[in-house]
Amino acid sequence: MKIKLHKKFTKQFSKLNKNQKLKCKDRLNLFLDDPFNELLNNHALQGKYKGLRSINMSGDLRAIYEMINNNTAFFIDLDTHSNLYS
Repeated sequence: MKIKLHKKFTKQFSKLNKNQKLKCKDRLNLFLDDPFNELLNNHALQGKYKGLRSINMSGDLRAIYEMINNNTAFFIDLDTHSNLYS
């Protein structure tokens, strides 16, 4: 599995504090090993994000991604639950 990052995801990641960054890196590594690990709460989205999926990164942080093919996930956005889904 490969991960590609959208510039919006990268920008949001750069705004995180050190602990949040470490947690997110851990979750991305966990995603690489097992995208459906129960800690990630990987689930399909609906509404304006229909066709995309979300995983829990840390606390209230969520990452939205799209599976480009069987081997590549494209992470599009990273933000709090309320900011993403309001």
